[in-house]
Amino acid sequence: MTVDRPNPDFKAEQPGPDLQVATPVGKPGGRLRKAFLFLLVVLLLVGGAAAWDAYRFLHVPPEQPGETRLVDIVPGMSMVRISGLLERENIVSSGQRFRFYAQLMGLGASVQAGEFELNTGWTPRQVLGVLTSGRVHLHRLRIPEGLTWWQTGRIVEESGLASFENFAQAVSDPELLRRFDIPADHAEGFLFPETYFLPRPRNQDARPIVEMMLEMFRRATDQHLWPKGRPDPETVRDLVILASLVEKETGLAEERERVAGVFANRLRIGMRLQCDPTTIYGLGPDFSGPLFRRHLDDPSNLYNTYMHAGLPPGPIASPGLASLRAALQPEEHNLIYFVSNNDGSHTFSRTLEEHNRAVRQFRRGQGR
Repeated sequence: MTVDRPNPDFKAEQPGPDLQVATPVGKPGGRLRKAFLFLLVVLLLVGGAAAWDAYRFLHVPPEQPGETRLVDIVPGMSMVRISGLLERENIVSSGQRFRFYAQLMGLGASVQAGEFELNTGWTPRQVLGVLTSGRVHLHRLRIPEGLTWWQTGRIVEESGLASFENFAQAVSDPELLRRFDIPADHAEGFLFPETYFLPRPRNQDARPIVEMMLEMFRRATDQHLWPKGRPDPETVRDLVILASLVEKETGLAEERERVAGVFANRLRIGMRLQCDPTTIYGLGPDFSGPLFRRHLDDPSNLYNTYMHAGLPPGPIASPGLASLRAALQPEEHNLIYFVSNNDGSHTFSRTLEEHNRAVRQFRRGQGR
């Protein structure tokens, strides 16, 4: 048996110039590490940009300086529509982000309905705070003393808060008249003159405005005229009628009780009031003057106190608190006449002779 032995003369073939052996370029772990670092840098850049974008949304208002905008949130409006409205008005820079912010703060369902005064210079936090507070924008409505209901209605319509037609319906609403103990088919005289601050009614409905005026009349008179108890409705109405005459006859504070005393004296002795403003009221809202003798001789005008004795059928305007107080506490005297001095004041007389003399003096001043 023979055993092959290694040939001592044998030599392994060396690679020639045409033969190449592959050598590794790098380790697999190195490539993964570079890819991870690249991804990390990208994520940091994206995250930083998102964080900066979120910071700008939350802390940088859309405009500087800002402008005030009235935004009306209608009852039942979804948060999608609300945020879209805010973006269109440039109150927020992004409606979608505002909606997400409100939900994140747990206030997405707390936005109130109403008209809000917002500003394009506010941050989303300020905007959301107002919308969820219920602090709606209040409109200023000034009603002077001595206006008829239709003059008041025109002011309301000019304010844009309600239509004249709705106002006319509200002042004759039987339910409102019953609730406020007004023994008439109309609220004339009880629309208390005041400066009101109120939210815009829906659908130009004047009923909330009329309710506010009637409530103010009740509150003011209960506090200042009869704190120990309100008189019966008929007595209150007669007082309002008399006060409306005082309101229309003089604008001087020092004359109100005296004018009321003249009317009280005439009523006591059965003398007709002969008050021009009552006759003018009875001619209706389209009458613009002047007042002629034929108007004073017309018995068909139920408000013509030259032809009809006693108080007119109803108030001829809404008196202020001073005239109401004068009607409640008229000055005690024996005067039964007065005539204008053409400067806002009046001359008062006890007798017809004194009165005629004052009238002649007035006419000379008028150049007649």
